[in-house]
Amino acid sequence: MPQSPKDAAAVILLRHQTNPDNPEVFLVKRSEKLAFLGGYHAFPGGQFDATDAEAPVENCPDAETRAAISCAARELFEETQVLVARGGEALTKGQRESLFDDLQSRRMSWPALLNHYKLHLDGDDFTFVGRWVTPPFSARRFDTLFFLVKCPAKQDARIDADAELESGEWIAASDAVGRWQRSEIIAVPPVLHSLKTLAGGLTEDLVQRFLASPNANGQPTRRIEFHPNYICFPVRTPTKPPATHTNCYLIYTSRELLIIDPGSPYEDEQQALAQAVDDLVGEGRSVREIVLTHLHPDHVGGVNALKKHLGEQTKVAAHRLTAEPLTETIRVDRLIEDGDSIDLAGSPNISLQAMHTPGHARGHLCFHDARTGTLISGDNIVGLGSVLIEPAEGNMRDYLDSLRRLRALPNISVIFGGHGPAIANPYAKLDQYISHRLEREHNILQAVREGAATPQDIVARVYTDVSPKAHAMAERAVLAHLEKLIEDKLVQKSSEGRFLPSS
Repeated sequence: MPQSPKDAAAVILLRHQTNPDNPEVFLVKRSEKLAFLGGYHAFPGGQFDATDAEAPVENCPDAETRAAISCAARELFEETQVLVARGGEALTKGQRESLFDDLQSRRMSWPALLNHYKLHLDGDDFTFVGRWVTPPFSARRFDTLFFLVKCPAKQDARIDADAELESGEWIAASDAVGRWQRSEIIAVPPVLHSLKTLAGGLTEDLVQRFLASPNANGQPTRRIEFHPNYICFPVRTPTKPPATHTNCYLIYTSRELLIIDPGSPYEDEQQALAQAVDDLVGEGRSVREIVLTHLHPDHVGGVNALKKHLGEQTKVAAHRLTAEPLTETIRVDRLIEDGDSIDLAGSPNISLQAMHTPGHARGHLCFHDARTGTLISGDNIVGLGSVLIEPAEGNMRDYLDSLRRLRALPNISVIFGGHGPAIANPYAKLDQYISHRLEREHNILQAVREGAATPQDIVARVYTDVSPKAHAMAERAVLAHLEKLIEDKLVQKSSEGRFLPSS
């Protein structure tokens, strides 16, 4: 089941003196070390604190909105040291720094701090411009209220790099949109929507333009365009937890559309995906083909339904080691080999290089767009949970080799995985994947040397960070590690089926 979203608030902070035709907004970059949305560009904000609702807010009759405004003001102050509170204009810079220290050190709660310094929040300073709910495919979900706020005079936002934020900058909204269009930054849909709206100027109908999208009114978005021309369309599938959805990718130019991994076997999800495809085709594009990264059911479950919808002339392409096991269920019309290019007609120029990257599956393919640095990784790297390598389809040595090959690519700006959000810290994520597998291997070998002779014994000693509900999957991963250790002549298997250190 999808996780229930947590309440949160965010501030779209406008510079005090700004060009109304192209306003400047304060944009932050999240630390690449963060497990959730690391490396993304965003607005200051965060989830509700237990005491946020205790802070009074004038000119705001709704209790939920009052709590959200309090949260927004607190998060803005904590992350940028900008204090939006009536009475704050009388404080010196040194006094604001003292307040900041009181809050950061937890000497005072947020409501107590406001009361002590005779400050109060006013709803008129916070213009509501949208309520966005994280789509169900994400393990961490938020129900976020966005507020447009003008930075008080004589204050300036600044970021002290910490565990959460790497940097922050004032940037004209149109310049930020331009950076996104050049694939230089990655942002979630509400941030991109806000930047595009502001790039249209501070017009009288600004709030209406913010709220024109149904997604700005609490309806989760289905089409997520993390990078221009690359749409992530998560579909519900019977996949392995913690994932509940598989990402189908719609890659388009002015003339062609490529569809990767339509995985859902459920009719309602198939219809939703078909409508998204129809929308893109209705704009004058033709479907180039359906491409499969690998053979697992949660990546191929909707192929036949989509092909039936589009017409039997629609081609399906995959690696030979994917096509052969699917012969009885899915007809693969074209084989993709390592090094092949998929060049889409039209603009912009999109050329995807196929990379045969076995490990998770024997015929697994990844696709790299060298121009934008986009890597479509299938299930070799995912934005949610971990990757299961299990015999006989999976091979740990192949998987590590594939990860190292991807790590050696000279230009990766984002990874689009088979599950979860896009990964904006690609090299850090790849390093993490490789080191994690090597650490598991080391610990498994150590457990065998200390007497653990069965996968169950090894899991009990090594996978102490994993829920008991996941131990069955962990045992299959252990078998994949043991196969590699046997090949490395570090472990041997006895005639009774027990695993022992090699002499």
